[in-house]
Amino acid sequence: MLSVLSIKNFALIERLEISFSNHFTIITGETGAGKSILLGALGLILGKRADLTSLKVKDEKCVIEAHFQIANYQLHAFFERLDLDYEETTIIRREILPSGKSRAFVNDSPVNLSVLNDLGVALIDIHSQHQTQELSDETYQIQILDAVAQNTVVLSQYQLALTAFKKGQSQLKSLQTQQAEWIKERDYHTFLSEELHQAQLKSGEQETLESDYEKLNNVEFVKEALSKSWSLLTEEQIGINNTVKEVRNSLHRIANFSKEFLELYERVHSVEIELQDIANEIESQTEGLIHNPEQLRLIDEKLQLIYALQKKHQVQTIEELLVIENELNQKLYIASDLDLKIDQLIIELRQREGELIDLASQLTVMRKSAVPVLQQKLVDLLSLLGMPNAAFQFVINPSKTFLNNGMDDLELLFSANKGIDFGLLKKVASGGELSRIMLAIKAILAEYSNLPTIIFDEIDTGVSGEIADKMGVIMKNMSQNMQVLSITHLPQIAAKGDHHYKVFKTTMGDTTTSQLRLLTREERIVEIAQMLSGKDISESALIHAEELLNK
Repeated sequence: MLSVLSIKNFALIERLEISFSNHFTIITGETGAGKSILLGALGLILGKRADLTSLKVKDEKCVIEAHFQIANYQLHAFFERLDLDYEETTIIRREILPSGKSRAFVNDSPVNLSVLNDLGVALIDIHSQHQTQELSDETYQIQILDAVAQNTVVLSQYQLALTAFKKGQSQLKSLQTQQAEWIKERDYHTFLSEELHQAQLKSGEQETLESDYEKLNNVEFVKEALSKSWSLLTEEQIGINNTVKEVRNSLHRIANFSKEFLELYERVHSVEIELQDIANEIESQTEGLIHNPEQLRLIDEKLQLIYALQKKHQVQTIEELLVIENELNQKLYIASDLDLKIDQLIIELRQREGELIDLASQLTVMRKSAVPVLQQKLVDLLSLLGMPNAAFQFVINPSKTFLNNGMDDLELLFSANKGIDFGLLKKVASGGELSRIMLAIKAILAEYSNLPTIIFDEIDTGVSGEIADKMGVIMKNMSQNMQVLSITHLPQIAAKGDHHYKVFKTTMGDTTTSQLRLLTREERIVEIAQMLSGKDISESALIHAEELLNK
C-alpha cells in the first residue's frame, strides 16, 4: 500500500508530505485546487515522462518520493525479475532537474522508466475517467475474464511459450533468407570449388614447375653451358681440377715444415674435394637433361592453369588459392548444415506450436467456465447501482492466430434493459453506465487480484443520489481487501471514507500553492455540507452531512 507521498517543487506544490493509511481514503477539493496534481505526481512515480513545465521554481529540481508497504503482497519474485533489491518498505524516487533531465530510483538504485512502468503495474492502479474507455478494449475484457478464471499461471506459461515460438520463427526466417541467398550462388560456388579441386594444387608447386619449365624450355643452351663448365673443370691438360691437384701436391711436400704450410695444404685439399663434387654434379645434371617436348607441354599447361586461376581469384600464389578452396568448401558445408538446421527448427516449431495450442485451449476452457461467475457478479453489483436489468454476454470465438493472451476473440455484449437487444458494450452503454460497470469490474477484480492500492479519479461522474451512495458502499467494501483512494465531488461517497483529505489553494503575494490537509470529523462535516449546498452552508446541510457520516 501507498504509505507516504512526498512532493517538492512540482506544479503548484511547493512542498508536501502526506501519510496514507490503509482502507478507504477520500480526497476532495474544488475544481482546480490541485487534485490532478497529486495524480500527476503519482504518474511520474509510475514511469510517466516529465518536462520542465512540471517545475514550480524553474531553477530548482523537483523531487517526488513514494513509500510503499509491500510485505503482504508476495512480490519477491517480481523484484528479482526486474533485478531490483526487495525491501518491505520500497521507496521510489523521481527527480526532474532544471536542465530537463529526469532520474528515477527504486530503493536508491537508479532505474529507467520502463522498470517504473513494470513495477507500477504491481503496486497501484490509477483509474481515471478516461480509463473507462478500456472497457471497449478486447484485451482488457480478456484480462477481466482471466482474473476471475485465475489464469495467471497458465497465461504466463503460454506467453513464455509464445515468446520462444516467435523467436524460433524469427530464426527460421533468417535461416531461410540465408538459404535463399545461398541457393542463388550455390552453383557458381560449387563450380569454383570443383575447378580448384581438379587443379590438384600443392603448396610450393608453382616455383618447382616454373624452374622445370625454364630448364626444359632451354635444354640445349643449358646443356652447352654445363658441358663447357665440366670441361673447364676436368680437361686433362687445362682442367681446373688437375691444376688444383698439382697445387695440393706441391704444398703437401712442405706441409710438415710449419703450421702455416699445413693449413694452406688442408685448404687447397678442401677446394679440390669441392671442385670434384661440383664437376660430378654438373655431369649428373648434364646427363639428366633430355629434350622432352611432351613433359614441357604438360608443365606449361599446368602453369597456365595456375596463372588463370590466380587471375580469376585475384591472387598471386598457390597458397592463396588453397585458402580460397578451403573457404569455398566451408561455405558448401555450411549450406549443407543450413538445410539440416532448418529441418530441425521446423520440427521444433511444430512441437512448440502444439504446446501453444494446448495452453491456449486450457485458457479458453477456463475462460468459458469463468463467464457465468463473472456475469452473475456483474449483474448483482449493477443491480445495487441502479441497473437491475443489466445483462451481459461474453462471446468467445476461436482466433486463427496466436495472440499475446491466447487464441480467443472476445465480444462483450451488453443490454441495459429488458426487451432491448444485446449490442457491443462500447456502442450501447452510456457514460454513466460505463462508470458503474467499470466500478463493478474493479470491485470484482479486487477479490481476485493481489494489488495493494487502487485510486479512483472521479469514477462517480454522471451519477448522484442513491446510486452514488451505493458506489461508496462498493468502494468501502473493496477497501477491506486493499487500499482504496477516491477523488470525488459527491458527498455520499466522501462520507464513506475512513480518512478524508482536502486539497485547497492558497495565495501569498504573487504565488499560488496547492496544499492538502487531513480533516477532523468536524471539518469533514463542514466539507461534506459544502459539497451538498455550496459555499453558503445551511443548517440543514450540516445536519445532512452528519447523517451521511453516521450511516
